[in-house]
Amino acid sequence: MQESVKTALPGIAPKEFSVFIGFLRLHTLFVRGLDAELRAAHGLPLTAFEVMNWRAYAPGRRMRMSALADSVLLSLSGITRLVERLERAGLVVREPSPDDRRGFFTTLTETGLARLEEAQVTHVAGIRRRLLEHLSEEEIDTLGALWERLIEMQPPSPPSR
Repeated sequence: MQESVKTALPGIAPKEFSVFIGFLRLHTLFVRGLDAELRAAHGLPLTAFEVMNWRAYAPGRRMRMSALADSVLLSLSGITRLVERLERAGLVVREPSPDDRRGFFTTLTETGLARLEEAQVTHVAGIRRRLLEHLSEEEIDTLGALWERLIEMQPPSPPSR
């Protein structure tokens, strides 16, 4: 990062701003890179991979649409459009909730699970190459503890719409 970066927010020191901007830039680079790799190798955008991955570890490979939207940080309308595309591709099925006629569950199909397992190999390789290979065990432990502490300190997010 350039040392000449000036604070773009009043009330925050340049080195503090550098930490914040560095975090945002790294996140952007990670997301763009992992997304491009998954699209090229498996025809799946990162958001679709995340949706499928969350379902793979849910009981019965099934989740409510609202819980899924919260898990992947998409709006309910955004998750609905994404699930519709995955459903057309035969990777998930959508079923009405037996308890709530307005709610839906989505379930990962066998085809979806097979595609996900292939994509997981690419995804893990990307994570290792972009991050983990550049850190010592001590740095991994330290970053993990810092992320956990910062996550725990965050106020609750408003519900998705």
